[in-house]
Amino acid sequence: MNPTDHTNDDQTTPESTGQSGTESAAGSAGELATVHPLRARPDQQRSTPSGAVESAPEVIEGEIVTDEQWRLYTSQKAQMEWRLAEYKRQALWLSTTARTAVTHDVTVSTAKFVCRNVFLYPTLGAVTAVKRWRDTHGSSRYERMMRAAELAGDHEKLAEWEFRDVAEKQRRHDRAMDWIRSPLELAKALGLSIVSVAVLLLVLGIILAIAGHGGVLDPIIGVIDAIGFCIWFVITYGVFLTVAGTAGVLTYLWNLGRHSQSVPQMFRPASARLVDEVIITPSIVVTALRDLRISELRRKIEQMEDGGAAMLGPIKMAGCGVEFDIHLPSGIDTEEIKRKKRKFAENMGRHEHEVFLTIPPAPRTIRVWAADSGALDEPIGPSPLVTDPTITADLYSGRAPWGVDLRGDAVLMALLQCHLLMTGLSKQGKTASLRALALWLVLDPSVGLHIADLKGIGDWRMFKPVAETLIEGPTDAHCIQATELLEWGVEEMERRLLAFDGDKYRNGVPRELTKPGGPFAPIVILVDEAQNAFMNPAKDEQNTPYGGQTSKSRYFMAARKIHNQGRAVNVVLWQGTQDPTDQNLPKLVREGAHIRASLALGTESQARMAVGDKAVDGGAAPHELRSGLDKGTLVVTGEGVPLPPGQPSMTVRTHFIDGDDAATVIERAVAIRGVKAEPAQVEAPEVRDLLDDVAEVLAGEDVKATDVGARLRKLAPGYAGYANLSAERLKEALEATGVPVRMKDGYLTVRNRQVLEALARRTTEK
Repeated sequence: MNPTDHTNDDQTTPESTGQSGTESAAGSAGELATVHPLRARPDQQRSTPSGAVESAPEVIEGEIVTDEQWRLYTSQKAQMEWRLAEYKRQALWLSTTARTAVTHDVTVSTAKFVCRNVFLYPTLGAVTAVKRWRDTHGSSRYERMMRAAELAGDHEKLAEWEFRDVAEKQRRHDRAMDWIRSPLELAKALGLSIVSVAVLLLVLGIILAIAGHGGVLDPIIGVIDAIGFCIWFVITYGVFLTVAGTAGVLTYLWNLGRHSQSVPQMFRPASARLVDEVIITPSIVVTALRDLRISELRRKIEQMEDGGAAMLGPIKMAGCGVEFDIHLPSGIDTEEIKRKKRKFAENMGRHEHEVFLTIPPAPRTIRVWAADSGALDEPIGPSPLVTDPTITADLYSGRAPWGVDLRGDAVLMALLQCHLLMTGLSKQGKTASLRALALWLVLDPSVGLHIADLKGIGDWRMFKPVAETLIEGPTDAHCIQATELLEWGVEEMERRLLAFDGDKYRNGVPRELTKPGGPFAPIVILVDEAQNAFMNPAKDEQNTPYGGQTSKSRYFMAARKIHNQGRAVNVVLWQGTQDPTDQNLPKLVREGAHIRASLALGTESQARMAVGDKAVDGGAAPHELRSGLDKGTLVVTGEGVPLPPGQPSMTVRTHFIDGDDAATVIERAVAIRGVKAEPAQVEAPEVRDLLDDVAEVLAGEDVKATDVGARLRKLAPGYAGYANLSAERLKEALEATGVPVRMKDGYLTVRNRQVLEALARRTTEK
């Protein structure tokens, strides 16, 4: 059947639709991809049965491409850009792959293994062999020993080694002269030996010939054949002999280098590197010193016959660590080692805070205490004040259990007639450390304790039953009361000095006068957060400042007077302060303390303020304590501190006694003292409402801020808060309550309307 006969009226042919049919097809196709129409070639035309000529359909296999792919097929510029991008991608892949391969652990360990065994060990072995040969055949060993004896001041050994050096030089001279005379003698000896051997062989040949066992020349011919065989053997197997000899020499040098102390740490095998769990041994210490990158020290260690072991004293167990002395060679300063403390500690497999360096009296000597790994991070036990309910105190003969030293031994403090200063950064345990001493002190009923807590959050409130004076609060008014407390201490000190009979008591205040209630019973004035008192801006009626660091400062002068003469009559001052500076802890005050203790600090300059230059130069380093991690750990120096012989300071880990345990100790102190009545308390400071007072003095009008301050002082003449109220301070105080103070006619002015609005807002909020 002819396909053309099957025509359906409902069907629309392309001819009937014309161009619109083409556009419709293209449009529907365009929803998937862009259609590019192609002209049909003549060879693709064919005739239909009706005689018409039409294009023959051609089946084309292909895929739909995107515009970008089509551009790559048709545009040379796009192809060039694609090739450039491919080059960059391949270069990036190559560099990334190469970097990964080079830095891979297997690559690094393999490279180190090859470098160590192929190059480093043989080279170090050759250097060691040359040094040994030089020591054996030269005078360097004698010169080295003579220098050591000279530095040590041992003239007897110096003379002995000098004699040995001269004898060795004479021996080498005689040997050199023998070599000069030896050629002729060797020639004579060689000729005589050849003739003797030839005659011997000839006689042997004659004997063999007579016996019928050979010819006369057979022995001589046999010797000649043996010599020829040896020559042939050496020529034939010379390569193998050379290789074997070279391998033997290299193996010897490799073994020497492998045991050398000069192998850099980075090239050592993992099994030989220092780790935290290692035990401190002489070889580890010497290696740690050698790797400090101090060229002179390294050179001298490598020159020492014993590899530097002579520098070390005995390594002794000391508590939770070890202690030893390092006697440095000449030309090496102890400061150079102290400056590299961190590297030295890490070279020994310890953290910096686990190694402590001090300077004993011996010259060029450093005393090292190294803790066991992690030992200093373990908490110490509770205080004996908590665990032993029967413990009592005696200021004259007793010792206060404060904590333990780095060796784990108990630290017992002698507090008699000792002014004390404790400082450190905030939140490091200063109050707790100071309170641990005060808790022991109150167990002695003869001690009168007067406390000024200028923080005022209850850290010292448990002392209320036993303290004769208790001031709590951070305001300027509380600082004024603390100043007046010190001035009372000065008056008491002067009264005692005038009342003391020096003719009767020639050795100072006797024990019988210090009994409870006695005329010279010990008085301890304790000021916590003393920096607030030094920085107090208030002034008295005579315009004398309460705070400051000059001779006009009332607190400063009172502290200085007690420091100067108070201890002679049992009046002492304890102060706790934080973040010391010359402003909040003047030099004359801090130098007057007999016991100086410091927790973690930020800088070395602060450490020198806290414990003094001598202690810091001797190795004290509170600035190296870890802030936040070494809470309660402090560096102590001065009188009453059980310092090890020759050391200017010690590090103490103090017992922590919490508030509940402290209250329990105070209950025991109350029982010992027999206290029944409440202690004398300082009257609570007057509290006034600034807004109400300002509204009262304004009297409905706008007033300059300076005049407002004057009116406030007139309104409340005894109120410390208004005693030194300037215009700027009044502005800050009013703005804190929501009252802005602005300029008017060139002056800061307080506006009555804004004060009334602030009072109304406050009433509404309530």
